[in-house]
Amino acid sequence: MKYPFPAQYRVIALAMAAMHSGLPMADTETTPDGITQLEKVVVTASTYRNTASKTALPPEKTPQGISTVTEEQFKNKGAASVSQALRYTPGVNTELRGGGATRMDQYTIRGFTNFQNFYDGLQIHYNNSFIQPQIDPAAIAQIEVFKGPTSVLYGGMPPGGMVNIIARQPSSNNYDSIELATGSHNRKEATFQSTGAIAGNDELSYTFTSLAREKDSQIDSIKDERYMVAGGVDWQISDRTLLNMNLYHQKDPEAGVFTGVPATGSVLPSAHGSFDRDTFMGDKNWNDYDRDVTLLGYKLSHTFNDNWSFLQNTRFMDAKALQKLIYENPQAPINPDGRTIYRVAQLNDEKLQSFTIDNQLSGMINTGSLTHNVLAGFDYQRLKTYVYNSIGLVSSIDLLNPDNDQVDPNTPLIYNPYQKYDLTLYQNGIYLQDQILVDQWVMLAGLRYDNIRSDQTGITEVVKPLSNKVRQNNLSGRLGVLYTMSNGLSPFASYAEGFEAVPGSDRRGKAYEPSTSKQWEAGIKYAPETSDTVLTLSTFRITKDNVLTKDPSGGTYDQIQAGQIQSKGFEIEATSQVNHQLLLDASVTFQDVEFTKDNAGLTGKTPSWVPEKKATLWLSYFGDSGLLRGTEIGGGVRYIGEAVLDVATADKVPSYSLVDMSINSDLGEYSPGLEGTSLNLSVTNLFNKRYYSCYDQRTCFIGAERTVKTSVNYEF
Repeated sequence: MKYPFPAQYRVIALAMAAMHSGLPMADTETTPDGITQLEKVVVTASTYRNTASKTALPPEKTPQGISTVTEEQFKNKGAASVSQALRYTPGVNTELRGGGATRMDQYTIRGFTNFQNFYDGLQIHYNNSFIQPQIDPAAIAQIEVFKGPTSVLYGGMPPGGMVNIIARQPSSNNYDSIELATGSHNRKEATFQSTGAIAGNDELSYTFTSLAREKDSQIDSIKDERYMVAGGVDWQISDRTLLNMNLYHQKDPEAGVFTGVPATGSVLPSAHGSFDRDTFMGDKNWNDYDRDVTLLGYKLSHTFNDNWSFLQNTRFMDAKALQKLIYENPQAPINPDGRTIYRVAQLNDEKLQSFTIDNQLSGMINTGSLTHNVLAGFDYQRLKTYVYNSIGLVSSIDLLNPDNDQVDPNTPLIYNPYQKYDLTLYQNGIYLQDQILVDQWVMLAGLRYDNIRSDQTGITEVVKPLSNKVRQNNLSGRLGVLYTMSNGLSPFASYAEGFEAVPGSDRRGKAYEPSTSKQWEAGIKYAPETSDTVLTLSTFRITKDNVLTKDPSGGTYDQIQAGQIQSKGFEIEATSQVNHQLLLDASVTFQDVEFTKDNAGLTGKTPSWVPEKKATLWLSYFGDSGLLRGTEIGGGVRYIGEAVLDVATADKVPSYSLVDMSINSDLGEYSPGLEGTSLNLSVTNLFNKRYYSCYDQRTCFIGAERTVKTSVNYEF
């Protein structure tokens, strides 16, 4: 949404506050002195809040980094997961486990690894083992990436930022579509979407999405299979009250592989040559991943008057996963022949249930020339998980001549539980935010107090009793300021704090404290009224303290909180409608991430999975005449810079560049009989470039090979 500058900025404050209260923009009247005044306000409720502020403040007016990826953008680029949808997002390094291991959405944001996604503003709980619900793109309206520490609004999170997945919302506008897709790896896929009023009643509306997909993995003989239903119902109880009930259910009977290959023979040269692209160290008879996830929630929005509103966002999650895999024995030495791998088999049987509720009260207060959009909130999370992990030895494998059919599925491989525990976690937070608008200034100030409790009991490492209690508290703050100029330039600066709970204790029995972080960020946002160009340039420095590191006075595995990691860099993100036919999206990322304090010899070294540079460019051409009438042709390039292979060595993972393309054609432009029908073709890694992502010397992942997807969509 765009706003007039600069004299009318006080009206913007009123409009933003109205939107946060669930109010539409009011009818306006312009006075002789150029000041726009509100004539009337019609009250309706809303359940959407922007990720970076939990208000209606748009990203270009928010004094902190945030990137948004729309459904159209990630569909055109052939994204089959949230990780793939973020390939062109600055500051985000995706697909850490390559092209075969796609069952989890994992990435680094501004240099820090993140496994914690949010769905419609609530955390999707991850049990730090193998249960991570993975929202399918078919159910997503857009994705918002909030950069830097986000704890003031969301509690414990990694300091690089967070990913908030926005679900499709109900609408009274009738819409139905069926999409059939095929392509690489024997893809068979069908998607159905529908929205509309229920029984012709505009006070009741719905959205519904279902998907069925089956395809081969990048690894021969391994399958990917998914069935998903998602939807929601909006009940406009009154002009001031809206109730949204929502559901997401996903069943993954099979989900590819989760193992890699050694660095020697992939990234590093080997006397025996390189591994094939589909090299697999596991066994087809012991490679299962069966995941079942249900998310059930509601959002209740009520506006008390033109200034004050309340939103309650609640979700219950139930998830379970059964996994069988074979991977390299981490306790065995690396075989000097560079091809023989000693292996272990693993069985994981896990369950997770969680409940989350976020209560938000917001209102507008005028104090002289200042307009305050005040937000007060309380959230609560409860997580219970059961984890059973067992391991057993299996025969070795020659990766240059692999036999992936050695295991007899009827012969027990697992003898003893390696881990068996129950974990219960409680987290509650109280937060307060003041969004202040005066003339051309936007100021944000926030404060939050968190209390975390967790209890873990069971056994680990076969026989060791496990009893781990966490009792931690943290106070986080946030400050930001942005100044809007009449030419569309908006310089900004911000400071944000974050934390992550750290379980366990040192060798003296002293419980660890939360790991804390802080970010300084400054930059310029550009969104002029007279142009369809949006640009953000930001520079940042993030420092993470209380990182666990080796205890110099203790044993081999004793740790103390004396470590520190620092990430600094800058990002450029630009979108421009060059003319009515050409759209440009571009981004550049430079980051310098290193251990600045450590007792294990890591000081000055960079963590794994963190490229120093990243650059992307995507161009879309919209045809409006001739053979290209109704056709959009898109093409892009992704450059991922050099990264460390292993934090303990000087070896590097080479940089690489990948080319993608897409064609979308509205067939109704060619024949009236095909109205509502469209054809889509997307190709990722067009030239089938071979590339890698590495965690250490033992574990590298081969990137996604060329993937073609073609689909036909019929809207009715």
